Amino acid sequence: MDIGYYPGCTLHASSSLYDVQSRRIFNEVGINLKEIEDWNCCGATSAGKVDDFLAVAMPARNIGIAEADGFSEIVIPCSACYSRTLVVQKRLEDDPLLKNQINTELAKKIQGTIKVSSILEVLLTTVASGELAEKVSQKLKGLKPACYYGCMQTRFPYKVPVPDDVENPQGMETVLKVLGAQSLDWNYKTDCCGASAAVNDEEAALNLMTRIMKDAVARGANCFVVTCPMCQLNMDSYQDKICQKHEIKERLPVYFITEMVGLAMGVSVEELQIDRHFVDGSELLKELNII
Repeated sequence: MDIGYYPGCTLHASSSLYDVQSRRIFNEVGINLKEIEDWNCCGATSAGKVDDFLAVAMPARNIGIAEADGFSEIVIPCSACYSRTLVVQKRLEDDPLLKNQINTELAKKIQGTIKVSSILEVLLTTVASGELAEKVSQKLKGLKPACYYGCMQTRFPYKVPVPDDVENPQGMETVLKVLGAQSLDWNYKTDCCGASAAVNDEEAALNLMTRIMKDAVARGANCFVVTCPMCQLNMDSYQDKICQKHEIKERLPVYFITEMVGLAMGVSVEELQIDRHFVDGSELLKELNII
């Protein structure tokens, strides 16, 4: 089965391993991610701060391309890209004048017929069908992840159809249960990590990350599992700094959900590129005899 695929800028740059993993694991369950042609940046958080019209037009163009390519669904792994695209689709549905204004300038017009899905939504369809369970060859016993959703996956600046509980989302927990991991209940699963503020207001971002880290450690987590590439990058690359500053002895690997699925399917650490993490992602897996 073919599904439209929008990787966004991050999955072609700092989180290219997430792109590799996504294509690999979905291929295992018979889903072919077909990258839409000539896509552009979704605008992330920056476009909205500069030009509201541009912040709508940029994701709208990608929607038009995907629909013109004949896709009924498009999966977007990056939480920021997913949020921007889903919000824009609903805004255009609610504002026909804005939709017509944008369509006037687009070669491939927006119809509004495509389903915009997060990576978790598509993974959960494989859970419901039993296809994921059939592909599990290695249970992830001993892993006690704190499922960290961050803010972009659960908080939207516009009323949109959200497929999970925004206060206590359970999508990752549901997937990880099939994989044999024991997810923990904790307090900061939807808190912000600081996102791009880590660049222009590092102290504020580090304080946010410290709260997240401290609670996960206090709950007995031995790793984080995420879907957002910004959350993964921040909690992974800044972890040593915040732990040294606040005398936190533990270090928790920050895994993408795709890495967990891939490991359970028997895909190697090298192919999944887990060895690219700042906090060693392989050591814990060896201790638990997962690899």
